Amino acid sequence: MKKAVVSPGAEVLLSGAPLPKSIAAKAARVGLITNPTGVLPNLRPTFDVLAELYTLAALFSPEHGVRGDVDAGGDVPDYVDEATGLPVYSTYGPGKGAAFRRMAELDCVFFDMQDVGARYYTYQYTMTESMEACAAFGVPFVVLDRPPMIGCIPQGNILSPAFSSFVGKYATAARTGLTIGEFARFINETEHIGCALTVVPCAGVTRGLYYDEAALPFVPPSPAIPTVDCALVYPGTCLLEGTNLSDGRGTAKPFEMIGAPWLRVRDAIHALSLLPHEGCLFRETFYTPYSAKFRGERCRGIQIHVTDRAAFRPFETALRLLCVIRTQNPEFAYADPEFESKLFGSDALVSASFDCERYISALDAPLAEYRKKIEPFYLYES
Repeated sequence: MKKAVVSPGAEVLLSGAPLPKSIAAKAARVGLITNPTGVLPNLRPTFDVLAELYTLAALFSPEHGVRGDVDAGGDVPDYVDEATGLPVYSTYGPGKGAAFRRMAELDCVFFDMQDVGARYYTYQYTMTESMEACAAFGVPFVVLDRPPMIGCIPQGNILSPAFSSFVGKYATAARTGLTIGEFARFINETEHIGCALTVVPCAGVTRGLYYDEAALPFVPPSPAIPTVDCALVYPGTCLLEGTNLSDGRGTAKPFEMIGAPWLRVRDAIHALSLLPHEGCLFRETFYTPYSAKFRGERCRGIQIHVTDRAAFRPFETALRLLCVIRTQNPEFAYADPEFESKLFGSDALVSASFDCERYISALDAPLAEYRKKIEPFYLYES
């Protein structure tokens, strides 16, 4: 299949995309929020580009760090980057307020990172918190947009504001249906952030595009999202993080494989075969995680094989999978009910009376309203 010719926002910037006048000069002091995905199609880092165009004064790190070498939830410290000599300020963790205050010293802050299109992914909230800081200090904020990882297809439930957290901050769908630049536009307006925001769009992007359909090298957005296939199931199976099930971390197929030493796999697969599961197949598998839950223990597992991306619904598939396992296995538990509710966007799932099929049947109306809200902020056609 011929791949689409796509230019990410960073490449479009080089072609002369219009920017605020305050950062037109080489003397402008700018900062960059980035990680290993912040590269041109030739894999040249965006910080090299900005250093040629402006006075690049600082880097700001998200979860996993500027170099992508920190595990999920790990401590991301401030330090001096060895390769560039630039100070790196952490926007992730309890000390992030100091990093945001540093933005007041700059003429502009750029953001260039690949998002995966799921509500739980923290990069989008690092971006919006940085936008809030820049709005407070009167500093322009520029998002260099990137292609959608799993298409701009909103799916799943809508978060209830009472469960706002750093794994789901706004009333968005589990599969957000927005690029990172569109998300910035949407939140800046609807949450009344008031940031002086510029989004540099990609060229060649359509709403249904998956990242591996573009003629671009793939750089994993985080350690546990090594492929586009993994990113596609993530809006669903990330819900397992608050349970005592392995979500496949510590294997070659994180989020595509789930399991536990006690899992009744064949019973689960049989039950799932009787429920709607368009676009995927389930396979019995066995694995021993080298990290995370059940490290060093042999797990009985289920691997989700996506056979039709257009038909596959990750949120509904994972929800049915979780509910089947909960019913069949007395060993199942919500290891952290509060965190699970933050992921799910409500406390409905952790309730003993949760009715999976009734819940799924009620998703369409809120999702239709959500689509209406986000459409004015689209940058790309279908």
